[in-house]
Amino acid sequence: MTRRCVVNLVCLGNRVVTLMYGNSLRPLHTSVCNPSSQPKCGFKPEKVAVVTKTTRYEFEQQRYRYAGLSEEDLKQLLRMKGSSYSGLLERHNIHTNNVEHIVKSLRKEGIEVRVVKRGEYDKEVVRWADAIISAGGDGTMLLVASKVLSKDKPVVGVNTDPERSEGHLCLPVRYTRAFPEVLEKLCRGEFRWLWRQRIRLHLEGTGINPTPVDLHEQQLSLEQHSQAHRITTMDSQRSTTPPAAMWTGTLHESFSKPSLLPIRSLNEIFIGESLSSRVKLKSFKPHVKLLLHRASYYEISVDDGPWEKQKSSGLSICTGTGSKAWSYNINKLAEQSVEEVLKIGKSQTGLEIPLNHEFIAKVTEEYNESLVFSPEDRRLFFSVREPIVNRVFSSSRQRGFASKVCVRSRCWDACMVVDGGTSFEFNDGAIATISMSEEDQLRTVVLEN
Repeated sequence: MTRRCVVNLVCLGNRVVTLMYGNSLRPLHTSVCNPSSQPKCGFKPEKVAVVTKTTRYEFEQQRYRYAGLSEEDLKQLLRMKGSSYSGLLERHNIHTNNVEHIVKSLRKEGIEVRVVKRGEYDKEVVRWADAIISAGGDGTMLLVASKVLSKDKPVVGVNTDPERSEGHLCLPVRYTRAFPEVLEKLCRGEFRWLWRQRIRLHLEGTGINPTPVDLHEQQLSLEQHSQAHRITTMDSQRSTTPPAAMWTGTLHESFSKPSLLPIRSLNEIFIGESLSSRVKLKSFKPHVKLLLHRASYYEISVDDGPWEKQKSSGLSICTGTGSKAWSYNINKLAEQSVEEVLKIGKSQTGLEIPLNHEFIAKVTEEYNESLVFSPEDRRLFFSVREPIVNRVFSSSRQRGFASKVCVRSRCWDACMVVDGGTSFEFNDGAIATISMSEEDQLRTVVLEN
């Protein structure tokens, strides 16, 4: 049995003993209570920006607008793809009606409102508003939060299509059609602030490009994604690099200095190769393309510790908010896996470990719940996806908490993606320092049901 299997078995065994005999163990995470979470008085902004999502109906219209297709053509195309035109239009109308309800409620209270589509949302909108409402789902909320750099500007998420969107980061769904009640509670101070910790990113090294590619609206394919990065890299170098330096291949010195990126991550950062390698094989038939997995090659240092070479399917670093999202699904265990480990533990230790379904479900649930921690916790949680371990590459810690994570890229076509929506080129020589700062907290609102 490998060392990692033994360690994992011992860790899981501790939880089993806890469940069997009731001994209390130190939890993996703690909730950090912010003393200023309770408002001293009510909150009523003068100017509010309402940022709305792009519905699937609008997206499909935009895709075929320049092809000169009619609405009837769109119906037929959607039918060919197995999508329902009437269904998309119905969801679009539900979203639109809920946005109108929010706007009317705000204006009735004498609040100045600016409605912007997510593609129009920029720094100027953020500066103008006293508060920002995300009208959509979790994806819209992540986009809105990414551009708010001040912890003094509240962000409120409203789920405008509760039947089709989880809305984990939004207000309880009953407030979607009862938004005047939200404004009343804010005005009376019947709420609490939730200060969600966020990740900040410093980039440095050779050949970096701090210009991002926005993935929210573009819906890029892998090849388009790579091409977009090449275009932004060339544009950035032309605008900042003297002509002589371009011909000699010397990058502008500002590219090698640590640079704090003007974006904050509410959920997670993912680092990894963006494209699979392509191999053309010649034969009697036309060229055949094979897609082969390309592992992400990088070096990692946790909390200023030693650098470790790793190859894996990528690296995820999340906040407490993001611990319920992708990170949770990366690390969670299935009941089948827990049952198999318990069987091995029982045979190796001789302990009378029950193997009934109820006990296995309880162990699985407790382990998976330990992966979730408070949004106000000022720690990062990193996860190495499918690490390759051999005599050259290691993975001493496949996951764990940290205050700071540094990653040096050894990749050829990699990206650093923020909250699944903003992508930065991250290739050989680039170094990312991932950390948290108190000034980056996001001020959100918690209302009781």
